[in-house]
Amino acid sequence: MTITNVLVANRGEIARRVFATCRRMGIGTVAVYSDADAAAPHVAEADAAVLLPGNTPAETYLRGELVIEAALAAGADAIHPGYGFLSENADFAKAVLAAGLVWIGPPVEAIEQMGSKVASKKMMDAAGVPVLAELDPAEVTDAHLPVLIKASAGGGGRGMRVVRSLDELEPQIEAARREAESAFGDPTVFCERYLETGRHIEVQVMADTHGTIWAVGERECSIQRRHQKVIEEAPSPLVERTEGMRARLFEAARLATGAIGYTGAGTVEFLADERGEFFFLEMNTRLQVEHPVTECTTGLDLVRLQLEVASAAKLPADSPAMYGHSIEVRLYAEDPAHDWQPQSGTVHRIDIPSVVTEFDLLHRPGVRLDTGVVDGSVVGVHYDPMLAKVISYAETRDEAARLLANALHRAKIHGLVTNRDLLVRVLRHPAFLAGDTDTAFFTTHGLDTLAAPLVSESDEALSIVAAALADAAANRGTARVGGGLPSGWRNLPSQSTHKLFESRTSGTHDIGYRYTRGVVSVDGHDGLELIEATPDRVVLAVPGERGSVRRHFAVARYADLVCVDSPLGPVSVRKLPRFSDPADQVATGSLLAPMPGSVIRLGAEVGSHVEQGQPILWLEAMKMEHTIAAPAAGVLSAVNVTVGQQVEVGAVLAVVDPAEGSETQESK
Repeated sequence: MTITNVLVANRGEIARRVFATCRRMGIGTVAVYSDADAAAPHVAEADAAVLLPGNTPAETYLRGELVIEAALAAGADAIHPGYGFLSENADFAKAVLAAGLVWIGPPVEAIEQMGSKVASKKMMDAAGVPVLAELDPAEVTDAHLPVLIKASAGGGGRGMRVVRSLDELEPQIEAARREAESAFGDPTVFCERYLETGRHIEVQVMADTHGTIWAVGERECSIQRRHQKVIEEAPSPLVERTEGMRARLFEAARLATGAIGYTGAGTVEFLADERGEFFFLEMNTRLQVEHPVTECTTGLDLVRLQLEVASAAKLPADSPAMYGHSIEVRLYAEDPAHDWQPQSGTVHRIDIPSVVTEFDLLHRPGVRLDTGVVDGSVVGVHYDPMLAKVISYAETRDEAARLLANALHRAKIHGLVTNRDLLVRVLRHPAFLAGDTDTAFFTTHGLDTLAAPLVSESDEALSIVAAALADAAANRGTARVGGGLPSGWRNLPSQSTHKLFESRTSGTHDIGYRYTRGVVSVDGHDGLELIEATPDRVVLAVPGERGSVRRHFAVARYADLVCVDSPLGPVSVRKLPRFSDPADQVATGSLLAPMPGSVIRLGAEVGSHVEQGQPILWLEAMKMEHTIAAPAAGVLSAVNVTVGQQVEVGAVLAVVDPAEGSETQESK
């Protein structure tokens, strides 16, 4: 059979990834999109696009019947599910085939068998694959703790909770069920023993319809937050140094694949210990987010292979050998330093240096970019906040880490708080470079340390000086009178001109400067020399013990947001008005929405006494639940929202009048 036109039942980066291979193969492309995604890059890049009315996944991308109607309307003859959404939904796969379309995925029976993590473990155990026993939530005792709650139909960290005490079990199960229902349409959850410091190792498999099964290579995905992968690499450092482990892993993966008559691309996931013993976790019957690191170390285009296998092509008898090393990071719009809060808003700019290719193989050392956003894209509240996957390839692991860290450090990412600084710190951490990357990495090495800004306090202050001088140059450039005079010029000595900027991490900066006979003096920066100042570029000569050093700063402004990029590190600040509006002041004890989202539950009534840290309400944003807790003990004097209400970031959700003598967390 010949595939000529593919609809991708997904969005963002994965849709663009599949489209890229289709274009290289001369295959037509069809996109589907929600109202929220109308201006998304994947929509513009497709040959045809069909609207799925609505915004939430349940209204749009999870509506299989609408996706199939879109494929038929646009003349597609095949559907690629991507990952997430309906990619592992057996009923959807059945419906695709019933509609006379080619399903670019495994057999329906294989999806059904692996779709239940409970049933799949029993099957793998019977096939001789080592497994961790599944626990019925109703039978969990103190002896089983800690346990991990998992969504039976899920992935990507949705519906997952670690429970360390029995009194937490039931509420956490209910929360996991709600998340699983929201993300996958299936609330079924189960428990298993939780290994605190395991290694997450997975094997990429590819099987054709003629009986050939490839174990293409392993990946290590141990560095995770909230059980969602953050950094992935191939090959695994643990496997590389453990004699015989790769052969045993590949054999287990082939056993698992053959046991269910699998065809196409899939991933068999294992949890391993430092001795090289491993246990089956699950089989993902789809392409994985982290598939690029396997592509970069094998030379295979896995999407091309998916399309060829779906067209009944035969694989060669032997899979290609792995070579070199590849590392992928997931660049998220989130704030690791504040409980990983997801962010939403406009991506004003995303520019990552050293990028050799996008959505394609790397044949020499360099950086690959797979992203679903471009300059001007809006990150909403309905979907995962991943901005991009940034992937490096080099001959050695150290070089791959160095390349990737440098590209991220120098990247211009304007508009949203991201996890970029954390990623760079991890890639440069001695433990990471030594290959010591278990699932407790953030706990072991301190999230507060890893999430700290890349730029030092003194270098941040210098960057903010550059922001002030660039702003002064911009004001001079637009001045209608005296535009040729220096900013703040006086014919007699006078006081400094002041500009105020607010940093998320270091508070308010008051930059005072004055021009005297064409020379600028900056308060608190004796000896600093201004070499050049334009609205978007500042060059300073910075004094030091061994002489001055020239520093170059690129400055960009978006309303009150100012972004300063330099080799010292990225800095983003808000320019404050000279005079504040009293109407903007917020009452003490106000609970502000940390992100846009939907109120899903209230935990206390107006007039009730609450303790510090007590949950007041819960928000759902980007398919995850977020608890909004009391900042101090006191009386809940106001609740300004109702269940189901959509709120914007910064909205006052509730007010707690602090009890006399109590302190908020921020004031301690």
